[in-house]
Amino acid sequence: MALIFGNIFQSIFCLLICLYFCSTVLSNKCDKVSFGDTSFVCRCNSSHCDSLPPLNSVPKGAYIIYSSSKDGDRFNTQTLHFSGKQPQANGKIIINRTAEYQSIIGFGGAVTDAASINILNLSPKTQDILLQSYYSPQGLEYTLARIPIASTDFSTHAYSYDDTPDDFDLSHFSLTSEDLKYKIPILKRAIAMSKRNIRLFSSPWSAPSWMKTESSMTGRGFLKGEPGGKYYKTWAQYLVRFLSEYKKQGLNIWGLTAQNEPLDGRLPFFPFQCLGFTATQQRDFIAMDLGPALHSGGFGDVKLMILDDDTLSLPDWANTIYSDESASQYVSGLGVHWYLNGYLSYNRITETHLVDPTKFILATEACAGSAFYEKKVMLGNWDRAEQYASDIMQDLQNWVTGWTDWNIALNMSGGPNWVNNNVDSPIIVDKDSDVFYKQPMFYTMGHFSKFLTPGSVRHQMDMKGAKSTGVVFSTPEKNLVMILFNKEDSGEILDVVEGNTTFTVSVKARSINTIIWKP
Repeated sequence: MALIFGNIFQSIFCLLICLYFCSTVLSNKCDKVSFGDTSFVCRCNSSHCDSLPPLNSVPKGAYIIYSSSKDGDRFNTQTLHFSGKQPQANGKIIINRTAEYQSIIGFGGAVTDAASINILNLSPKTQDILLQSYYSPQGLEYTLARIPIASTDFSTHAYSYDDTPDDFDLSHFSLTSEDLKYKIPILKRAIAMSKRNIRLFSSPWSAPSWMKTESSMTGRGFLKGEPGGKYYKTWAQYLVRFLSEYKKQGLNIWGLTAQNEPLDGRLPFFPFQCLGFTATQQRDFIAMDLGPALHSGGFGDVKLMILDDDTLSLPDWANTIYSDESASQYVSGLGVHWYLNGYLSYNRITETHLVDPTKFILATEACAGSAFYEKKVMLGNWDRAEQYASDIMQDLQNWVTGWTDWNIALNMSGGPNWVNNNVDSPIIVDKDSDVFYKQPMFYTMGHFSKFLTPGSVRHQMDMKGAKSTGVVFSTPEKNLVMILFNKEDSGEILDVVEGNTTFTVSVKARSINTIIWKP
């Protein structure tokens, strides 16, 4: 009898333990932690992490609203019916689905050396949970990943794939441990856990020093010679070789930017890896060297992007390259960075779209805390979540097809970075405690990435008497997705009119909201 009761007790105990751990790991509740900033972070470890609600089918005659706010919501979810009692609205949204604009390519972040090192500093279980937070159906479901070609400032040192002087045949070209031990394994794990297609695109920071005018990977410097010459042709083959080596590793690169921030290499004493190009030089490099090399190397389908820098050079950069058919024929689109967007008109982006509407525009890099006067990591800061929301929203309103964050994970000081150019990230890793923190920026990203699946099409949306700003898209899943961002200190109630459908949405103060319904 004692044995029977002992076995029953043991079974009940094991069941309770199982239920506890299952509910803990799979809980969608945020473990809120305040570091004294304007909001809070959600803490995750090997046994607990909040998850995003699954995207269920929308009931007929209803809409689903997901809300995150400064005062405490993180993807708070409600299902409301059109026919319910409607409060008095103080503004109106009118949607016209017959007016169509750009299609979405995707949303995501960069898998840098630093990000990979930080992720791999966690225990295997916590690593999986972090990657699931970005790529799985319980996470943000990112569909873009940017891969630096060799080193960046967010590496532990400067390196290239061929440091042997005058190796024009690239016989000494080889991937490094940073690729083979860090970035490639992380990318493969992300792809394996995603139910969506993740598009990979790559960007070079610097050519090997022996190819450059100043014989240094940092500071002002260009490729030696002229486009069409042996250094330009070797550099083009170097980029093709990278694509080939990653393909051998089972990773097919969807896109390539011709150069990360080509303006940096024109600046004296620039502190980390860079390579200078003018628009004319990039045009001629693409026409004479890179475009033909991609096609002859079997990578003619890779989406080649120009600029990959701040919008200061727009629309002139696009005019210079798109007006030359010998270069333009190889180009699919243009990359923009966010760092000067607070000082420049977003109309520059629309003007660039009008130069050649067949070319897409993709936001290829952004991060908070990059200015020298800013604190690098601000755990729980809501203002930075709003900076992300504002830039994504205005980009989408000006023909941008997607948005790519910088490092997907950094440490508590915003690194590692070999020149101490630390910044913030949507996920901050504390390796000593085997935890990571989801910043408010993380949830901002999710309000777009989770719901605007690739192929979603933007429609006209007029807002009358509203404090919020917004965009609306139809998705391949036959849903309408509207995203509303309110940065004011008071909420509002808005009537939504779309065809024969009318309903009312309550928008909280300092909030980001995603609303889904069937048209």
